[in-house]
Parts: sequence; structure tokens; C-alpha cells
Amino acid sequence: MNPLKKLNDFGQSVYMDEIKRSMMHDGYLKTLIERDGLRGVTSNPAIFEKAIAQSNEYDSAIADLAAQGKSTAEIYEDIVIQDIQDAADLFRDLYDANEGRYGYVSLEVAPDLANDTEGTVKEARHLWQRLGRPNTFIKVPGTSAGLPAITTLISEGINVNVTLLFGLERYRDVAWAYVEGLEKAAASGKDISRIASVASFFLSRIDVMLDPMFDELAAKGNATAKNLKGKVAIANAKLAYQIYKDVFGSDRWQALANQGARVQRLLWASTGTKNPDYSDVMYVEPLVGQDTVNTMPTSTLDAYRDHGNPADLIEDSVDEAKQVLAEVARLGINMDEITQTLEDEGVDKFIKPFNSLMKTLDEARSKAPA
Repeated sequence: MNPLKKLNDFGQSVYMDEIKRSMMHDGYLKTLIERDGLRGVTSNPAIFEKAIAQSNEYDSAIADLAAQGKSTAEIYEDIVIQDIQDAADLFRDLYDANEGRYGYVSLEVAPDLANDTEGTVKEARHLWQRLGRPNTFIKVPGTSAGLPAITTLISEGINVNVTLLFGLERYRDVAWAYVEGLEKAAASGKDISRIASVASFFLSRIDVMLDPMFDELAAKGNATAKNLKGKVAIANAKLAYQIYKDVFGSDRWQALANQGARVQRLLWASTGTKNPDYSDVMYVEPLVGQDTVNTMPTSTLDAYRDHGNPADLIEDSVDEAKQVLAEVARLGINMDEITQTLEDEGVDKFIKPFNSLMKTLDEARSKAPA
């Protein structure tokens, strides 16, 4: 059986971390849904910058919108809304057949709003209304400013994909923000059974940041540091899943579950392997488990389809995961500082391509015939 499709048997949904217009129209996305059991798509400003600015498949759409006198921001929004709607429509049968559990496509708020609660809420409402699809997520960064925005949006029945999560305590706060939002939605009389959310926990960037630190310590003769290479991201994720079990196993949660509420699933993000010495499925294999999602770039999808070995491993080696993080602390590395740095850098890594894309669109608009 196709290893990607088999992941569904273990309670894990596979999403693709990529989108471009041709995928919806040449049958590629439809094939992934049917052949691989693909259950969703994630996008971000960097993905759209790559799709739009580094290809010519959007040129005619940009020219048409520019000819209508639309601003650069309006052109961007029209393009991405269309792509997300088209992708969501391809997943709609899956969504309907499974009572809204599967088939979601994500669109992110502008990255420069990451530390602006009110701005995030306002834009998320606007995008949700424009999309007009129940099987979409609005992506909101899991910053401290994002927490109250998550609660507000969930309370209004807007589906949220919380992105850029690296730290365990921040993830715990995000899970409770979702719970609080559902409590408010229920108190206002909303049907909470169709409100959906995922929490996107980032993986490979943690190892990319820490591995050079371990190399430096190992070069000074520290054997422990050498053995920690490539292990911290997975350990961190396994402990995040334990937090997930705590929150969604609580009495407070059960009161909502009794009203039909659905858990906020953990979504493993940044799952492409950056180090060529590591397995190309290392951020998939150990994290298969119930009520999880793994969003993979196409290269990782292809690798896992070819040689993935699905097994429910999310709760294996939890004690070892605790030991890994304890050893990191003993080396004098503060994981709270590391994860905060990664969050800050993550916001910046979305702002830069977003601004670059806006510049590209602005130039294309200025060249369009009046």
C-alpha cells in the first residue's frame, strides 16, 4: 500500500506544503488527493513568492488585474484568494464526506501583522469572508500577540491554523487559547462542532540552529554534544504531543467535547530535511500518531511515497526525548531563548519574501497597459 495513504490508518493526515495555480488545473493536486490520500494544503508568503515571482504562470492574471486599475495589494489578494478557493474546492468532497474533519487549505495573514493583535483579527475576518469556504484555515502566527487573536477568531467560528510554533510553553498557551475560544463560541450559542484548528509546530529549523552549536562543543571534546545532533527537534515534538494529551484530556476540554468540539490537531511543519547527512523522511517517521497532521514539501512527499515505513511512533521514546532536552540544558543552551529566536526569525523569513513579492507585483502592474 502507498505509504502516504497508509499514514491515514494511524490517525495522521498528510498535507502538502506548497501551492501554485498550475497544480489545481493540470490534475496534479487531484492526483495527490486520489492516489496519496492527501488531506490538505498549506501556504505561506514564501510559498506564494516562489510561485508568483519565480514563474510566468501568473503573468496574464497580473496583467488583467492591473488593467482593471487594481492596486498591488489588491492584485496579491485576488491571486491568492483564487488559488486557495480553487484548492479548497478540490478538497470539498473529502471535507463533506467526513463531516468537516479533512480537506483544509490554509491562507496566512500578512506577516507584518505578527505582533499586531487587532490587525491580525481584522485581516483574518476579511480573508475568511472573502474565501467563503468552510474548509479553509486562516494562518495566524503563534506569537504572544497572536494568542488573543486566536481566541477571538475561534470564538467567531473562524478556523485557525496557528503557525510558527517552536516552544513547548507557547504551544501549551496556544492550545488553551483555542479552548477558550471554543468556550466563548459555545456560550454565545454557536455550533462548535464544525470549528476547526491546527497548531503548526516547526521541526527542522530547530536542528538547523542547534547542530552547529553541538559541532562547536564537540570540537572542544564534548561527547554529549556530538550525540545530540539531529535529535532535538523530534524530542521537542514528542513532548509537545504530551502537552496535547494533557490539554485535550482535561475535564475542561471534555465539557466542550461533550458539545461536539474537535481537538486542535498538532501539525508538524518544516518537515523537509535540510542536512543531506540525515534521512529525507526523518521529520515524518518518528511523529506518526493519532490526531496529527504532517505537511510536507513535494520532495518529502515523493521520498515518503517511495520508502516511508508508517508506524505509530509518536509516543515511543518519550523518556528519551525528555533526556535529550535535559542534556541540552546541561550544555548551557537555553531552549526558551532558542525557540524565541526562531519565532522572531520565522516572522522575518515571511516578511522578506512577502515584501519581495509586493515589489515584483508593483513592477508588473506598472508595466501593464492602462
